[in-house]
Amino acid sequence: MIKRYSRPEMARIWDEKNRFQKMLDVEILACEAFAELNIIPVSAARTIKEKAAFSVDRINEIERVTNHDVVAFIKSVSENVGEDARYFHYGLTSSDVLDTALSIQMVEAADILIRDIEELINALKNKAIEHKKTPMMGRSHGVHAEPISFGLKMALYYREMQRNLERMKSARKTVAVGKISGSVGTFANVDPGVEEYVCRKLGFECAGVANQVIQRDRHAYYLNVIAITGATLEKIALEIRGLQKTEIDE
Repeated sequence: MIKRYSRPEMARIWDEKNRFQKMLDVEILACEAFAELNIIPVSAARTIKEKAAFSVDRINEIERVTNHDVVAFIKSVSENVGEDARYFHYGLTSSDVLDTALSIQMVEAADILIRDIEELINALKNKAIEHKKTPMMGRSHGVHAEPISFGLKMALYYREMQRNLERMKSARKTVAVGKISGSVGTFANVDPGVEEYVCRKLGFECAGVANQVIQRDRHAYYLNVIAITGATLEKIALEIRGLQKTEIDE
């Protein structure tokens, strides 16, 4: 993210270190699930959970040789785990980890956006009530029409942001999905119980049916909701900018 335009709270979510941490969280949960199903030794899952660690610098160093971020990540973690690392990433494909970790990041980001929208809704509501009887000109095509109140204008934005809030909550739910179904999504090397375990621990729904990846209509919907909400913010900003012009001065 571009540092000057990013709030620290949001930037931390999309930081490279956090991305790899989320990948590690998914890997550890998968190991726990495999151990519960007696597919890998319980002791190995315990060792992986205790010793698994990574270095972003080391991952980048390995990736310059492997040209594969997940392979580099696995090698970096394995160096810290030791012999039991043979059970790390057991039965999984890269997208199981990448896509589920991305879902975690998107949900965390959505939680910030939802909180921000709720705060803006509250501010708009207060302004609508405060200026319920503050008169101003209503305009049609920019030309004076009938008198309105500034509160009406704020109420209009209040309602629109309420709709944006519902859309954002829906988008959050849409991306709160995990996939742990192996190469091309067939569960050939992964018991469906692993996906169920990981998703339950994350508070996610199971993708259930997937191929190599979680389907991108989910991500497209999420981004479109952000764009729609951004368009509302732009509309409010442009109106305030217009009303404060010297020639208008409302």
